[in-house]
Amino acid sequence: MEIKNKKISVIGAVRSGISVAKLVKKLGGIPFVSDMGNEMKLKDSVDELKKEDIEFETGRHSDRVYDCEFMIVSPGVPNDAPVITKAKEIEIDLISEVEFAFRVCNCNIIAITGTNGKTTTTSLCGHVFNQSGCNMFVAGNIGLPFSEIALDVQENEFVALEVSSFQLDLIDEFKPNIAMILNITPDHLNRYENKVENYASSKQKIYENQDENDYLILNKDNGEVLKYLNDHKSRSFYFSLNEEVDNGCFKKEDKIYFRLNSNEEFSCNVSDVKLKGEHNLANAMAVICAAKIYKLDNERIIKALKTFEGVEHRLELIREIDGVKFINDSKATNVDSVWYALRSFNEPIFLILGGQDKGNDYKQIEALVIERVKKIYAIGSSAEKVFNFFHSNVKVEIKNSLDDVVAAAINETRKGDIVLLSPACASFDMFDNYEHRGRVFKEAVNRL
Repeated sequence: MEIKNKKISVIGAVRSGISVAKLVKKLGGIPFVSDMGNEMKLKDSVDELKKEDIEFETGRHSDRVYDCEFMIVSPGVPNDAPVITKAKEIEIDLISEVEFAFRVCNCNIIAITGTNGKTTTTSLCGHVFNQSGCNMFVAGNIGLPFSEIALDVQENEFVALEVSSFQLDLIDEFKPNIAMILNITPDHLNRYENKVENYASSKQKIYENQDENDYLILNKDNGEVLKYLNDHKSRSFYFSLNEEVDNGCFKKEDKIYFRLNSNEEFSCNVSDVKLKGEHNLANAMAVICAAKIYKLDNERIIKALKTFEGVEHRLELIREIDGVKFINDSKATNVDSVWYALRSFNEPIFLILGGQDKGNDYKQIEALVIERVKKIYAIGSSAEKVFNFFHSNVKVEIKNSLDDVVAAAINETRKGDIVLLSPACASFDMFDNYEHRGRVFKEAVNRL
């Protein structure tokens, strides 16, 4: 990809925007970064751009952004933002940060998408491949932008890449060696005209450029994955908790098996997967499929499954105080994630719910909440919605901050209870991101 001395506009001055601007400069291009946020809020980004001597603007998108060869759009920028609409009108090419990094990176890519489980599966994939003697980078929506490591990865190395629907919206040539769709449930509907089919359509783009030399790993148990599946040239593998498959991974009683062309090539005990919950068994089976496609050693795969500790902000045990466990599941930004979280515990739960609503329908978890939750602490801009939906069946109390929640919970819980932050909402009403929300919760718990 030849961009030397070409002007490239980058819309969005957060993590991926900064990384891709630096990559453009390394390749000899002339990046210009533009963000509607104010300079004080973007202080860390501004400091980085000044350090790198990269031109930028904050608080607006001036006409300067349209003077470019093409525009790289950060995933947080809505499709209908005025700057995007105008760029389309004047026929400026728009691509995502993932697309740009792909064009300059020559390696084996395992791309992972889905509504839930992306971060855990991407991290587990990196752990399994690295423990098996491969050199695998972990990047994408997981935190480290693809563009940050695109020039570091060698041709015979691997990238486990978490990709969101937002990142897939603006791909063109992106072509992973292995693509995974873990599941599809309603999420981000406020961005997709409240239509699940629009959201699902974005997910399908992960395999649209694949050919017969590539692989597609799919969740056979998820009806929405199969319903919206398009024609594709890549070879399909499936994983299932409920039925046997001829190509892929499945659970039968207390064992997990992998088959290739109906021949068993791998097996392990369910107990070998250290992560808790059936959803994590499914995630592990997706990774096993990828590992066996690349013919990784069975014993090394099992050892890696036994030693993987999970990821921060995903059903993360912070502390146990007088028999009460405080669990940080801040990454649960949709209702489906909360459903899995609630099913992961048999103990009584004090649930922290709320934040920036994304069109949530709480009917999906209503029965489970009634069965397992002793009390809900409602937070954030959706607190009133949470209260109105649940208060007739479960005790609900609106709190102004996570400090207030923790202070109340330590007095109201008893030995054997769970205090679970699993908000079902985005974090941007009160926090910078879900990581910030999780850190604030952990700090409040650790001050006890």
